Amino acid sequence: MSRAFRSILISGASGGLGSALARHYAAAGVRLALGGRNTDRLTAVAEACRAAGAEVSLAAVDVTDAPATRHWVLSEDEHSPLDLIIANAGISGETGGAGTETALATRIYTVNVLGVLNTVEPLLPRLISRGSGQIGIVSSIAGFRGLPRGPAYSGSKAALLVHGEAWRVGLVSAGVGVSVICPGYIRTPLTARHRFKLPFLLEPEAAARLTAAGLAANRARIIFPWQIRVASWMFRVLPEPWTRPLVQASRRHVETP
Repeated sequence: MSRAFRSILISGASGGLGSALARHYAAAGVRLALGGRNTDRLTAVAEACRAAGAEVSLAAVDVTDAPATRHWVLSEDEHSPLDLIIANAGISGETGGAGTETALATRIYTVNVLGVLNTVEPLLPRLISRGSGQIGIVSSIAGFRGLPRGPAYSGSKAALLVHGEAWRVGLVSAGVGVSVICPGYIRTPLTARHRFKLPFLLEPEAAARLTAAGLAANRARIIFPWQIRVASWMFRVLPEPWTRPLVQASRRHVETP
């Protein structure tokens, strides 16, 4: 059964997939609670969403700040009970430098993993009590297989993949859906810095449409584009030596946003 969402919270909504999702959902009768660190970009996204008829609330929030994030999400739920939470905030970076980049790796895990927990966990008792709601966790194709130029990024996204799947099983009896979103490359400010052609690059609007369709259907894994679904299947079922050439080829790339 397809679900329609009217009260939506999105972290990391100031750019990339987060802002594209905000614009996608913006419509009359929809309330959007948008969080992000870049207030200028967040304000621009909010103005576009209001122009489309949505009611919009903004918060300059860092998801690594657990008390502030808890206050944000609970306040938004008090104002309008949330039926969709998209934990999208995340960062990337190369951490394959032979143990010389511990600080960056720690930051990646803190934002990508703890940031999701800080966003979602305060809301779980309320969703369970209401017996409804959908959670979208933004992982990555990098979560299916460790990539040599971004072990911390791959590891953080793998943690989200498994954590989200565990949540899905644990919450299904309460009527709460959980989807793990695993995109490939999306055209964002992060990917725009690269000087090489990114494989299977998607525009943010297309990525938002695919994500929204998967969330409405409560799919366990939302993996796109189709080439990435094939790659994820290969990483799961084929012996490691068979897929090693694909991983080694990724060394010339920075991991997905």
